[in-house]
Amino acid sequence: MSVFVEKARWFAGLVARNPRKALRSLSVILTRRVQAALARVGAMSGMAGSTYYFLASRAFGAEHQAVLRGKLVFQSADAERQVSSARLRRNTHRLEKGLIMRPQRAVFAEDYIGVTVSDYRKACIGKTLDEGERSWAQDVLALYFATVSSTPRIEKARKTFVSVTAFIETPACVPYPSQARTRSDIPFEKLEALFLERRSTRWFEPRLVPRELLEAAIGAASLAPSACNRQPFNYAVLDEPERAVSIAKLAGGTGGFADNIPCLIVSIGDLSCYPEERDRHCIYIDASLANMQLMLALQTMGLSTCSINWSDEATRDRAIGKALGLAPYERVVMLIAVGYADKDGRIPYSQKKPKQLLIREGNKDRDVA
Repeated sequence: MSVFVEKARWFAGLVARNPRKALRSLSVILTRRVQAALARVGAMSGMAGSTYYFLASRAFGAEHQAVLRGKLVFQSADAERQVSSARLRRNTHRLEKGLIMRPQRAVFAEDYIGVTVSDYRKACIGKTLDEGERSWAQDVLALYFATVSSTPRIEKARKTFVSVTAFIETPACVPYPSQARTRSDIPFEKLEALFLERRSTRWFEPRLVPRELLEAAIGAASLAPSACNRQPFNYAVLDEPERAVSIAKLAGGTGGFADNIPCLIVSIGDLSCYPEERDRHCIYIDASLANMQLMLALQTMGLSTCSINWSDEATRDRAIGKALGLAPYERVVMLIAVGYADKDGRIPYSQKKPKQLLIREGNKDRDVA
């Protein structure tokens, strides 16, 4: 009761001093109380949750719009005018997975081979598709038709393929034995040392970052895995300090050191790579896999980095979208500050969780302490 009385006295004093401010404070308090009550009801089921976000919050509004815009672009994209085709990449990878299965089925991919070859044909006619992507699709399709048994649908697709592609005796961009992989001689100890060396750095020397190093690191990042090899992301490279600083200041958590950033890379997810809402999180997963490789690659070049979180806030999203010219279906995943570390700049210790806290037992037949 004493807490209530204390708050009542505080509010009465505020009314006496500034009635307008008191009214605003009361409005905020009541709004939060109502939202909290609605949130408890919304948490009871999926339908209730959707109703809550329709009536009481617009927090996911931008994401909902971006997902829908992405779906429309995916469904209406003209393959003949694309530099990279998400659907063709996805289906080519699906064919690869079918070709490596044990045992390999005599007939597979009947339900999507037609659209795959159609996209490939349009890309060949349009001549805008990236040459590496076209060669990969061509070689995988050639191996597929040489491997599977014929059915009416497969034969129809094969004839379309042959109409735009000459016979390929030994396709190169196709699945290969595990033993043929590129091998590195990096022992675990050296890899762990690289992980320990790469720390989030916020203080940099006033030196420009060479564009060729950034491009080489992004090339290394592109080798990261992604769902169906769609690679639904791209990078905005801001290597002019003024531009880097202005964009860095749009993010939360950069206060006090943003003016010191000589170069900034913005990781951007592309929702037009997906026709279904269920895959909307893939842009964050796949981009983050590549981003870590990017930062480690930069570290080997003598460049330090700082991963900068990007919060899902409508005002910030609109500001960075306008500044970078983002499409409605593109979402910022994170920002990465890059530069040559100031040797006297301090690094947070950032104690990491021990592995015992990160590992949870997944085997049903093993006791968990």
